[in-house]
Amino acid sequence: MPNFRTLDDIDVKGKRVLVRADLNVPMQDGVVTDTLRIDRQAPTIRELAGKGARVIVLSHFDRPKGKVVPSMSLEPVAGPLSKAIGRAVGFNVDTAAMKDGDVVLLENTRFHPGEEKNDLDYARQVAALGDLFVNDAFSAAHRAHATTEAIAHLLPAAAGRSMEQELTHLDKALGNPERPVMAVVGGAKVSTKIALLENLVKRVETLVIGGAMANTFLTAEGIEVGKSLVERDHIETALRVIHLSTESGCAIILPVDAVVAHNFKAHAKHRTVDIRSVGADEMILDVGPKSIDEFKQRLIGTRTLVWNGPLGAFETAPFDKGTVAAAKAVAEATKAGNLLSVAGGGDTVAALNHAGVSDDFTYVSTAGGAFLEWLEGQELPGVAALVASKGV
Repeated sequence: MPNFRTLDDIDVKGKRVLVRADLNVPMQDGVVTDTLRIDRQAPTIRELAGKGARVIVLSHFDRPKGKVVPSMSLEPVAGPLSKAIGRAVGFNVDTAAMKDGDVVLLENTRFHPGEEKNDLDYARQVAALGDLFVNDAFSAAHRAHATTEAIAHLLPAAAGRSMEQELTHLDKALGNPERPVMAVVGGAKVSTKIALLENLVKRVETLVIGGAMANTFLTAEGIEVGKSLVERDHIETALRVIHLSTESGCAIILPVDAVVAHNFKAHAKHRTVDIRSVGADEMILDVGPKSIDEFKQRLIGTRTLVWNGPLGAFETAPFDKGTVAAAKAVAEATKAGNLLSVAGGGDTVAALNHAGVSDDFTYVSTAGGAFLEWLEGQELPGVAALVASKGV
């Protein structure tokens, strides 16, 4: 477990505390349409303000590329943030006039060209506004930017509650897990998850591969998959992952049956077939019931599970059944106290919400790229800077 300070280790009363949050939320016509990330960041801001800190919130929004883009202002976020923490939030006002318990949200950090360049001079300008730095933005921790990395070397730093939760659960999932461990990896392309697969086969006992990426592995094993999406230039990659799994003693589980159709559209005519009986003019769009039965059998006795990516085209009925059934099986095992389950990634969160089980997993990460890079075994600059930060 990385050694980092938390809010329990810092005295914040009367102090100016810079909080790096991730408020890069979905927005339409200047209105926030999904407050999940705001809700995840609220406990840290609420706790600090409640302890008498003068809280200055930093966040990026979208990709203005170092220029002021009015449509990418964080101003529309101030209201929802105020509602989430239960106290007024000033927007981009003079922080020198703040009193204990006040909260101010500053403008989009990416309006400054020095942010994404991790410019030390810009980091010093921001650091001058505060006495302490709290990083609560795990989802931005894979970026070495001025307000995620450089600033942590300039002020005493600690992890916020959301960051603390992420790191604690991720350590339990892969850092120091209770074994045996199963990983579920789905999605469309092997090419986007090569490092992830190569890392996981060395660290888990069972690797379940689903989604369209399973087609590339099936093809590598000589199984015809008809018109299904296959990355033929990554068949050698699949063979390498299979070889690595054999060396490390990791069992790779591929679909044994599939739901196939001639067309990919909602409620298309479809049938369930053995994985070796896919027609030349058919495409695999979901795993079949026998594959789910095998998944459930493998789940028995598994103590830790990490999930990234759906098992089928879950956005389009009826090709959501496999993902939903597998997610519900994991949720039931978790609720029964038999399993620690951690999931993350945009499609994964959407799939678990679709299945209605997000609240039943041990932990669901709202991070995208950071979660993926952590699964790949990469060091995250924002986390490394927290660990390296000097004492308070």
